[in-house]
Amino acid sequence: MFAMKKSQFINIMNEHIKLIRNEYGLNQDKMAAILGLSKKTLVEIEKGRSTLSWTSAVALAIIFSNSTIINNQLGGDVEDIIVAIAFDDVGVKYPRTMGGKIWWKAVLEKDGYCIQQNILSHHYRLLDPDNRRRITSFDFDEIEEHLAREILKKCR
Repeated sequence: MFAMKKSQFINIMNEHIKLIRNEYGLNQDKMAAILGLSKKTLVEIEKGRSTLSWTSAVALAIIFSNSTIINNQLGGDVEDIIVAIAFDDVGVKYPRTMGGKIWWKAVLEKDGYCIQQNILSHHYRLLDPDNRRRITSFDFDEIEEHLAREILKKCR
């Protein structure tokens, strides 16, 4: 089972920061200002001599969430991936989704609920009958157990 860790996420952001900067037509001064870094730090990251912090990697991914490069690396739903990594085993009330039209495949459907898996990052999410995320995780068993609890609650 694949479960992306913070360090893997940071490495992906480190490896692609220069490509993302170029995709948006930004020079190093502007990119550094956007991310709250010094130009020197950005240069060191781009050369592989330094690394982004978790916070800076998240900022890069969120600010540039429409980047083709980021979407191709993470599967298009940056927020879900960040939440899955950051809030492992923490209940979060998620907003309504579009139902997984892009980047998602249905793995299991039951009583109006749907477990989906992201086709690139391989993390899972459970959508309720209103297409609201109930839980996001890299652990399929955790998602399935949550589904069973949701269905049991509905029956009571």
